[in-house]
Amino acid sequence: MRLTSYTDYALRTLMFLALNRERLVTIGDIADAHQIAKNHLTKVVHQLGMLGFVETVRGRSGGLRLGREPADIRVGDVVRQTETDFYMASCFDQEAPRCMYSSSCELKGALARATHAYLEVLDGVTLAQMVAGQTAPQTADGIAPIELHFSRASA
Repeated sequence: MRLTSYTDYALRTLMFLALNRERLVTIGDIADAHQIAKNHLTKVVHQLGMLGFVETVRGRSGGLRLGREPADIRVGDVVRQTETDFYMASCFDQEAPRCMYSSSCELKGALARATHAYLEVLDGVTLAQMVAGQTAPQTADGIAPIELHFSRASA
């Protein structure tokens, strides 16, 4: 399964905020660090705010900060809220024409189990684990991009 750029930007935003907890961050800071269009990132941040992952502070010296502790933000929750659908094949779409193999096909069940397993693994990873050991990188001309690192969840 491939994540959309929307979910990628959501995860990058959360990581950036987790690494910059000592200050309010602007959408421009995040967009510049990751070379993302501000307009697209604004939509992502708005949804993250509506979901409670991000808190926005209005005003002249406003900005963004995490709305929850990093240890309380599970990657699986973010992915579920930011991906538009998990239809891996047309047989998942109720509005698609009925497949001629559907009466005896095991693919839909196998794909559903695979999607469940995928999300279960992501549920075991928190934002705190994603940024563990990282620091907010700084460069002379701004904030450097952050690479995504997923650490394995402890069982």
